Amino acid sequence: MPATDYQGSSASFGRSILSFRRDQVHSMEATHEASSHELELEAFQRKVADRFLDLSSAGPDDLLSLSWIRKLLDSFISCQEEFRVILFNNRSHVYKAPLDRWIHEFFERSVKALDLCNAIRDGIEQIREWKKLIEIVLCALDNQRMLGEGQFRRAKKALVDLAISMLDERDSTAALAHRNRSFGRQNAASSRDQHHRNFGHFRSLSWSVSRSWSAARQLQAIGNNLAAPKASEIVATNGIAVAVYTMNTILLFVMWALVAAIPCQDRGLQVHFSIPRQFPWAAAILSLHDRVLEESRRRDRRNASGLLREIYQMDKCTKALAELADSVQFPLIEEKEAEVRLRVQELGKVCEVMKEGLDPLERQVRDVFHRIVHSRTEGLDSLGRVNQRLISLLVRMA
Repeated sequence: MPATDYQGSSASFGRSILSFRRDQVHSMEATHEASSHELELEAFQRKVADRFLDLSSAGPDDLLSLSWIRKLLDSFISCQEEFRVILFNNRSHVYKAPLDRWIHEFFERSVKALDLCNAIRDGIEQIREWKKLIEIVLCALDNQRMLGEGQFRRAKKALVDLAISMLDERDSTAALAHRNRSFGRQNAASSRDQHHRNFGHFRSLSWSVSRSWSAARQLQAIGNNLAAPKASEIVATNGIAVAVYTMNTILLFVMWALVAAIPCQDRGLQVHFSIPRQFPWAAAILSLHDRVLEESRRRDRRNASGLLREIYQMDKCTKALAELADSVQFPLIEEKEAEVRLRVQELGKVCEVMKEGLDPLERQVRDVFHRIVHSRTEGLDSLGRVNQRLISLLVRMA
């Protein structure tokens, strides 16, 4: 969206939505208080718009990359903290009707996001398993003075294991049924078993989603009955309902983007985003939504286990190397050897990017999890309704 459009949209937003309460104010003292309150809410909207405009400016090679996903999570964490400050500054109104219902519904949606955070961290662990198989290929073929049949046999076996492991769950349900989705480390016993090692069989150190759990259904549950507040609701909540709706939408979009990018149980992108255009951040989020959907519909991405850019690059490089490895004859001619070394070098670059990016990404997902838990516990504690399951989750994720 051009800067002039954004500024006009922001100004229109301030007049058309957050001015309802201003019309109710008559005394000079109340007017000053209302203006400060409205400026805080309008600043929140502008900051959200700025962040998502920046995210939407990403080029095709950056969208859904590890660095972009980390930037998305940084934006979510910043929005979450600013929203928490708004609630704190308006705590005398937040837990009174009718605003208490809006806040309670937001907390319920945020708890549903906790399961998604856990599933995403499991998906990150699965990508690490793929990276281990790539490292076997690199060990066999990279930095070798002579490339012989033994090295190629070892590399080809790892490439076959990787290709099977990267199959989308819908295409390999039986194989992936052996997986125990959790956030644990790899079981020492399973590391000796080739089949379990290939498909990421982990020992649970916390809790895992049930086998019937679905990321797609969880996203739909977060998005259910999510609608922009009416004028009367904005007036009745002093405009705070607008901030709550904004944060609900951000939560839904961020979780949807994570599910789109990272392998997880029963992925699905069938979530409808209906956002009124008067919100200054609406165009950027809707544009990103359309771009991610367009990426998922590409022929070479339809059966992908995740739309993460590095997964696509890994799949592309390993397929090319596997085809090349199947066609080689020994002894290798100089031209064929040069081609193999080039493919190995490309694969090594992808592996290095994943090595540098996966750990920080996992820490961010963990941080999102803890911030959601802290925010909800803080809110429910004020109401005297701390949820025991939430406390249990926090202890196990610590």
